[in-house]
Amino acid sequence: MAAHFDRRLRKAAVTTTVAAVAVAALSASQAPDVTADGNGRQTTADNMPTSDTPPEESATGNSPYYTDLPPLNSPNPSPTTGPSSPGSSEAGIPATVLDAYKKAESELRRAKPGCNLPWQLLAAIGKVESGQARGGRVDANGTTIGRIIGPQLDGNGFALIKDTDNGVYDGNSSYDNAVGPMQFIPSTWAWAGRDGNGDGKEDPNNVYDAALAAGHYLCRFDWDLSDQADLNRAILSYNNSQDYLNTVLSWLEHYRKGTHEIPDGTGSLPVGRSDDTAVGADPSPGGAGASTGSQTPGATPGPTRSPSKPPSSGKPTDPGGPSTSPSTPPKDPTPPAETPHPAPPTPTDTVHHLENAGTTGLTAIAGDTFAKKISARAETKAGEAVGKVRIRFTVVGDTDAAFTGGDKVAAVTTNASGVAVAPALVAGEQTGGFTVRATVIGRTVPGLDYKATVTERVADALASTGETELTCTPGGEFADPVQVKATLKGAVADQVAVTATLIKSKDDPTENDKGPYFKDADGKAVRTLTGRKTDANGLLELPKLFADDAEGTYVLRLTTPGGGRLDITLKVAKAAEPTPDPSTEPSTAPEA
Repeated sequence: MAAHFDRRLRKAAVTTTVAAVAVAALSASQAPDVTADGNGRQTTADNMPTSDTPPEESATGNSPYYTDLPPLNSPNPSPTTGPSSPGSSEAGIPATVLDAYKKAESELRRAKPGCNLPWQLLAAIGKVESGQARGGRVDANGTTIGRIIGPQLDGNGFALIKDTDNGVYDGNSSYDNAVGPMQFIPSTWAWAGRDGNGDGKEDPNNVYDAALAAGHYLCRFDWDLSDQADLNRAILSYNNSQDYLNTVLSWLEHYRKGTHEIPDGTGSLPVGRSDDTAVGADPSPGGAGASTGSQTPGATPGPTRSPSKPPSSGKPTDPGGPSTSPSTPPKDPTPPAETPHPAPPTPTDTVHHLENAGTTGLTAIAGDTFAKKISARAETKAGEAVGKVRIRFTVVGDTDAAFTGGDKVAAVTTNASGVAVAPALVAGEQTGGFTVRATVIGRTVPGLDYKATVTERVADALASTGETELTCTPGGEFADPVQVKATLKGAVADQVAVTATLIKSKDDPTENDKGPYFKDADGKAVRTLTGRKTDANGLLELPKLFADDAEGTYVLRLTTPGGGRLDITLKVAKAAEPTPDPSTEPSTAPEA
């Protein structure tokens, strides 16, 4: 892809020589550690790092992005330059979008302090991916007004990523598209999505959710973003393009010098797009030169145009020029090419397979941390250990379990014994089985799967906090509710499921068909309750109990996973006749 700097200069109809000089100057002045060669191609000081993240695991699927560069003037508004002055909207950031970036930085500083994520990096990526949510067109909750959807990733000039979300996010049931202000593809959002505004949803179209997800994505490995090499790797993992890296770094440096808040919806819209290589392309929003099209919910992205192919090279002919005699030898014969020596294999190149390094019995109670950590060993074909290899551990399946910090993905480097140990795995509230898959980063070898199971919370004892014998008249209702406390080895057992059943007797646990009962939502009698859980203090109060006309003594049995059990006696009887007071009875003695 030609550098976007060259494209701008071509559109201005300047010569190639001027373009190369201007690009070099612009790169040197705007992007840290970025230079340009004599042809205007950009290089970086760390020898052009690359990302080993495949498109389907990157944030954007390597989708197109905006290529506009920061303005050359200071990003800080001068006393005579207000937010409405020319050029200030490009340097400014819409208020809600800026707030989302800063809140995400604050959360990442708390959750992953070693990552050192600056909010200016989120702002730089947000600018390049969506023009700060298309100039801050968001509602009061931070959700974009109209969905921002990139081209479909159908392999036609882009990565090939077939549909993974049934079109839920992108409206496309055939292929995936990048979605939202931070341009996540659905397959990545499935594990990277976060709830940044506390509304209980993880929505890629919400700038708070998307900014927090982007922060966690950039911090998902053991990268320190205050280190330039790690910063470059993180940005390239978001979208694997050298031009993308340079553009993001340019905006990052610009925002670090200062910026200002502008009203939502007043930001300028970028016009250049990374896949627009045609001269005179339509730069209007939604046109051929726009980055991502803003669409209404449910709309299907329109057709996309593949990047133009470079013209085929050929030697020019000059029929009017002098001919050269075939017998005339060339003055400067081309020396024979040297045979390059093959580079020595890296440790990653030598990995043949992964072995389980002793991980067994991955079971944990909901909400607990798994007692054992997952470990994998990288080996050669001969079974020798391979150190200094990065292993990616990914939580796969329908589960809310995650590694410490809430991440579904972790990357760990093998030690001298070839072993990589994943971070601690934390069980969520969802019970059942799932898989953790280990793969070698940068090497295509079969993955290694670890089966894990989350079991429900347990309690080994239940105790009543009130009376263990309750009474009621036929057809009436019990005045006191049943409240119990669950414990496990003497400690409070919270979020434990309790089953309450009105049984026939202590010796017959069959559900009774008469006597006391609960009521369902329709007012009908039910004698078994499930799905009730203790609170943070291990307490549970049951709904009100009612009695039918059958007198007698009944048993309410409560049980928990783990062996907790409690029987409460319920009596249904007519009220006792009041005892007469002799002093108020009429006298029956004969008169004197």
